[in-house]
Amino acid sequence: MKYILVTCKEALEKAGVILEDIDAIAVVNGPGLKGSLLVGLSFAKAIAFALNKPLIGVNHIEGHIYANFLDNKKIETPFISLIVSGGHTSLILVEEIGQHKVLGKTRDDAAGEVFDKIAKYLDLGYPGGPIIEKIALNGKKDAIIFPRPLTKTSNLDFSFSGLKTAVIYFVREKIKTKEKLQIENICASFQQAVIDTLIHKTLSAANKYNIKNIVIGGGVAANECLRKTMLETGKLNNIMVYFPSKELCTDNAAMIGVVGYYKLSKGFSDSFDLDVFTG
Repeated sequence: MKYILVTCKEALEKAGVILEDIDAIAVVNGPGLKGSLLVGLSFAKAIAFALNKPLIGVNHIEGHIYANFLDNKKIETPFISLIVSGGHTSLILVEEIGQHKVLGKTRDDAAGEVFDKIAKYLDLGYPGGPIIEKIALNGKKDAIIFPRPLTKTSNLDFSFSGLKTAVIYFVREKIKTKEKLQIENICASFQQAVIDTLIHKTLSAANKYNIKNIVIGGGVAANECLRKTMLETGKLNNIMVYFPSKELCTDNAAMIGVVGYYKLSKGFSDSFDLDVFTG
């Protein structure tokens, strides 16, 4: 434990931070992989105990929501938050800071996950999102009409496994008939199907709850086509749409820190019995 504390102190001092000046220790305790979460939580508990500082557990999804506050401090509640990443695709109603209600989530593959799986199937590489986005720039988004899952239902859940299957079957049929695969059109059309689905569901949630602010977070939120289309849709519907800067879309410590800040400001902290949760 002494070695860990010294290492942490040296790293912080190099960043211009004095360990003793920290007000609290914020740490993700879920959802995620149990082993990784336990390592991080144990480390955070050791620091908090050694310095006699409050320990604050943070939900990973909360981090993606509040990453927006690092760039947009004037976001007003209530707002609808779309969290879209490799592990999560969720719609959350944030009524007040710290008060969240899950409105919908993916029933199978997350949006980022299906980007990765399609990229892998097409042998394009990893991570799939940025690769497909780049290739799609040279394709036609309406060249192939892929399904927009669950957009004709009243619920706010997502499902992308059917879209994934549709793309795979389309490619298999082209290979079977020995037709040339137009990868650019496949990527552009697939990407547009995902984006249309995300926007339809998010706008449905905003209309259902009469919300005029939408906050986007997660790795897929870095997709330029999603950002542009969502902002245009928001403008047409008199809705303010917020994205974090692209470097704050993927997992990062800053987003966990800002949640810790808001929780600490409300007098919230956890005991050292805090445990991890995986889902």
